[in-house]
Amino acid sequence: MNAPETPTGDLTLRTQAMPGDANAAGDIFGGWVMAQMDLASGIRAAERAHGRVVTAGVKEMAFAKPMKVGDTLCIYTHIEGVGRTSIRLKVEAWAQRYLSPTMEMVTHADFVMVALDANGKPTPVPPED
Repeated sequence: MNAPETPTGDLTLRTQAMPGDANAAGDIFGGWVMAQMDLASGIRAAERAHGRVVTAGVKEMAFAKPMKVGDTLCIYTHIEGVGRTSIRLKVEAWAQRYLSPTMEMVTHADFVMVALDANGKPTPVPPED
């Protein structure tokens, strides 16, 4: 993965990686990073849909750099497109290294979220405000 030097999209979520999120070597589990990316996608998509959304799919994800305990995970999201009931987002995960201004891209992926009505059925995404 050829990572850009600066994040793309809007900062949607920041959280610090803690010892409970790491393996014995001190590297943060990839599944934890992916879960944070999913949370950020849900936040951004729910704002756009003005309601409930669920994750419908995630395209390929490869990890370029490890996260370490103490790093701040910064998730950036950008809405790439809106279908009738779906929202496609580009999501980037960046590590702000512990006690440093250094930022490095950890991974990125495309997420597809689907808007749901009160009964859990897909519902149209409203036009932009």
